Amino acid sequence: MDAAVTQDDGKMQKSTNKPNFVPENNEDPASESGHDETQHDFVLDFVQKELGGDLKSLKNVAELLEKVRAEKEMLEEQVLSASSASPLKVSAALDAAEEAQATMTSLLKRQAVLSKGLDQHLQEAEPWVDELCQNIDHVDTMERSMRYMQCLQHIEELSDRIQQCLMTNSVWEAIDSVAAMATLDAGLQASSCLHLQGFLRATLRFWHKIIKDRLASDFEELLTLLHWPSISPPMQPLAPPANAQEISSQLDLLVSQLMALQTSDDLISEKALTTLPGVPQASPLSLPVQVMVLPLTKRFRYHFTGNRTTNSLGKPEWYLTQILMWMGNNSAFMDDKIQPILDRTGSNVNARVELCRGLLSLAQEKLTHDLPRLLYDDTLFCHLVDEVLQFEKELRSTHSYPAALPGLLHIPLEDATLQKWLTVERKMALEKVDSMLSGEGAWSCQYRDISDVDELKAPDCAETFMTLLLVITDRYRALPCSRAQLKFLDLQRELVDDFRIRLTQVMKEESRSPLSPRYSAILNAANYISTVLADWADNVFFLQLQQAVVSLGEVEAEGGRPVLGPMEAGRLASLEGSLFESLLALLDRLRGDMIGRLLDTVMKDVREKAQLYRQDRWLSLPSQCDQATMSLSSSACPMMLCVRDHLLTLQQRLCGPLFQMAWQGLADRLNSFLYQDVVLYNHFNEGGAAQLQFDMTRNLFPLFGHYCKRPENFFKHVKEACIVLSLSIGSALLLRDLLREGAGPGAGGPSPEQALNELGVYRLAPGDVLILLNLRASWPGQ
Repeated sequence: MDAAVTQDDGKMQKSTNKPNFVPENNEDPASESGHDETQHDFVLDFVQKELGGDLKSLKNVAELLEKVRAEKEMLEEQVLSASSASPLKVSAALDAAEEAQATMTSLLKRQAVLSKGLDQHLQEAEPWVDELCQNIDHVDTMERSMRYMQCLQHIEELSDRIQQCLMTNSVWEAIDSVAAMATLDAGLQASSCLHLQGFLRATLRFWHKIIKDRLASDFEELLTLLHWPSISPPMQPLAPPANAQEISSQLDLLVSQLMALQTSDDLISEKALTTLPGVPQASPLSLPVQVMVLPLTKRFRYHFTGNRTTNSLGKPEWYLTQILMWMGNNSAFMDDKIQPILDRTGSNVNARVELCRGLLSLAQEKLTHDLPRLLYDDTLFCHLVDEVLQFEKELRSTHSYPAALPGLLHIPLEDATLQKWLTVERKMALEKVDSMLSGEGAWSCQYRDISDVDELKAPDCAETFMTLLLVITDRYRALPCSRAQLKFLDLQRELVDDFRIRLTQVMKEESRSPLSPRYSAILNAANYISTVLADWADNVFFLQLQQAVVSLGEVEAEGGRPVLGPMEAGRLASLEGSLFESLLALLDRLRGDMIGRLLDTVMKDVREKAQLYRQDRWLSLPSQCDQATMSLSSSACPMMLCVRDHLLTLQQRLCGPLFQMAWQGLADRLNSFLYQDVVLYNHFNEGGAAQLQFDMTRNLFPLFGHYCKRPENFFKHVKEACIVLSLSIGSALLLRDLLREGAGPGAGGPSPEQALNELGVYRLAPGDVLILLNLRASWPGQ
């Protein structure tokens, strides 16, 4: 049985990797001899898997052999059937290929015949095609000519209809025909028939002018009956005419008819859009208002053009005031008479605003004509700018002229005029600064006797300078262009920096005597300017300018010119920075430097007065129990008086915020001086330590108690030194031993820091306290 199993091992090699076990040919000795070592191992694994290691399972070998032989026979039958079917399929494929090749050859022959016939046919039909194309082009030309003639005929028909309507006084029908002609004109804008467009535009202009002139003539006569225009304010209401109802009906009819002509008027009017330099384009005036403004236009040009005495370059307020008076005098008529008619026509037109626009165009024309003649006269130019600003303010406020519509301020914003404006502003501001700094009362305060008002104690020169900047702000606040506003802002920052430099120069002149009143006035001036600029940085107007800086910076950066760095732009956009940030930093530096110089001078005086106190006999002073009452050391009196006098002087001369900085700085320096030059310089017995503590806590600290509730917090080194020096002998010994030993590992007692904190010592380090304890003279055994 073992031999049979071994003999059939080679037949089962492929059954482990395929669904069916495919045995090799048993009769081929070469195949059996070709088994390599890998195949032999595979067969052994298969037998081991099928039969296992149990000898009792060998009885299943015959059954396994029969199964393998059955699969072999089935596979042989499949191979034989496949080999017999393959020739039939190959033969069928070859037959199909030959048939396809024959079909292709036949089709190629037919294609060649058809191509030859088609070429011959095209050659024969080519003359016919050329003739047909000529006929088509001729038909197209005739068709376009017919449409051209139809358009001409339609124009003639509309023209004849308008003529007939005007002859029969059918104005509404004539207006409808003009509107139809205007619609046709708009439709021909994209056409290449230039002559037709010209003929239609000329025809439209002809009939439009005739109708407009007729309606305007009737409208002017009617306005005369209604006492239009009102040149001066009416003293008393006019009595209504007898035929008031008829006049009102006629007014309604004429205004409605003129409004119906608006579309054609906008189309053909050469002045449909304003062409004045510097003034943004706006829609043309409505026809009724154009007619109503005519008499006022005649009056304006009569008085303010030519050689009339009223036409004076030095008196722009004459014509600007006249325009405002006409607006005010006739606004009631526009609201009461014209606006209801406009509302009934369905037009979105404000009668009062239209009147202001019509009159404003006269002022724009006059200002555009006069400005170039004033660029070389600073006085007249400044006067004109002032009057224009005042006019613009009254126009927007009193007459409610919309901010979206252009006024007069667009005209001075042309490059040449704006540059002149900036130059004049700079020149006059610098002249004003020179004048006020050279004045006698430049460094005095006009409110010094009024404590409630004079909180900042700003000198007159600083107040005048900031008032000057505020006036400049008010002048350019109303400008309609943010780019122009930013140029004025740059001018203001330039002026502030110039004034800071002037303050620095004057401060250096006064630096030899920092205790002089002028030095304090310079310090107050720097603080006042810094305070006002900080307030401006939070103002809505300057925040809007800050956003404009970021926006314009981004736009110009896209054009290749980075205006702001990424950090600066980010700070401005997030409102962390401000437009005056760099100036505030410079002013703070100046303020800090001046306060430092001032305190250095005060401390120099204090040190001189404290020499006797510093060298006092601290080792030999009597103890507290030997004295009836404690009193201030006689050697400390000059120092205390010096500190008191300087504090009072600084409080009188410096504003509140600066004085707070000054006394706190003085306290800090006094604390360091007393600790370094008095405490650490001497040795103290019990009486000396008690006297030092009394001098400090009962005399020096109360000097600063007028300005804060706990002045000892500003003298922590001195206060804690007095605590250490005044300890009892026992407490001092325990503390010294603890500080010398320290808190070692595993120590159960408190740490040096904890012990010091219990005594009220927080600022001094353990090493410093040990030094102070060594300054005590009264130790046991000494």
